[in-house]
Amino acid sequence: MNARELIARRAAQEFKDGFVMNLGFGIPVLAASYIPEGVNVILQAENGIFEFEAVTKVGEQDAYIADAACQPTKILPGGCTVDLAMSFAIIRGGHVDATVLGALEVDQEGNIANWALPAGPGKWMPGMGGAMDLLVGAKKVICTLQHTNKKGESKILKKCALPLSAAKAVDLIITELAVMEVTPQGLVLKEVAPGVAVDEVKAVTEADLIVPDSVPEMVL
Repeated sequence: MNARELIARRAAQEFKDGFVMNLGFGIPVLAASYIPEGVNVILQAENGIFEFEAVTKVGEQDAYIADAACQPTKILPGGCTVDLAMSFAIIRGGHVDATVLGALEVDQEGNIANWALPAGPGKWMPGMGGAMDLLVGAKKVICTLQHTNKKGESKILKKCALPLSAAKAVDLIITELAVMEVTPQGLVLKEVAPGVAVDEVKAVTEADLIVPDSVPEMVL
């Protein structure tokens, strides 16, 4: 499987029965395709829909309903739509159990930059959308991203260089190489991907890693 699928499959293992889950663009939305059997979650999109279908077959979508990634979907029985004020009141009020978000970079303190890239002198794009609210409002923040950029440079840093979306907000980091947990003691290497050695992860990680005596492989 490719890197995006591996990350999405591992992220889906964090979905717990009965959770209200929010999924960001890209890999996070892809994780909805791999929700474990028997796990039922309420998917929430910040644009104001609750309990919508994770994967809607082509031709079965509701033309008037789209998730936060602008993908057509449909509301399941018991679901609803709300206005933006109510949607964000729910997020800010701590009623979202977990959010899965992408990132440009994240660091060992749990700081995250996931909204801005330089577009020229003094110019940045795009805007952060609802990420700032989710990062401080959700009970658990799961960050999904590829471990390195196109130049092979680590995106798991000692300190973020890009403008932050939120400070010390991330709980868990999932890449195609590893799962890392942000703790008060530092960034702990919890799992490695199948066939990946601990030394391989350390070689492409700028952040300081706390490595337990035994590091299990991901269950996908």
